[in-house]
Amino acid sequence: MISLEIPGYGSLELEHLVLDYNGTLARDGVLLPGVAESLQKLARELAVHVVTADTFGSVAQQLSGLDLQIEILRSGDHTAEKRALVEQLGSSRCAAVGNGNNDRAMLSAAALGIVVSGSEGCSIQTLGAADLLCLSIDEALGLLAHPKRLVATLRR
Repeated sequence: MISLEIPGYGSLELEHLVLDYNGTLARDGVLLPGVAESLQKLARELAVHVVTADTFGSVAQQLSGLDLQIEILRSGDHTAEKRALVEQLGSSRCAAVGNGNNDRAMLSAAALGIVVSGSEGCSIQTLGAADLLCLSIDEALGLLAHPKRLVATLRR
């Protein structure tokens, strides 16, 4: 668990990390360098959930051996499905990271929403739903690995 008191912002009691796969953790179905190691470290503090439509059919192989849950999207409404996962886990106990338009509701529902604007960019609507913008997944995961960075950024 990650517990933080952020002056003027409030407290965070995070137990779950919900992550989009393609465009956030991976490019063209291939996990970005260094992500596996960062996820493994965060899995000591948080239950990690990767949510994806698995467009490239590679997520199981790419995340093999990591201490996390893979959630394959099955419905025709991925936006609602991602939000429902965050709500099922307990919105107030979740951090969520994504970049696409279908991540907007998930980031909005989570206690902490981080949008990543990497090589695919990010949806403007999703940016508006996030608490923070990071330019890479390394930066986003680094905020969670070093939570005082969140305090420095979110305090009022």
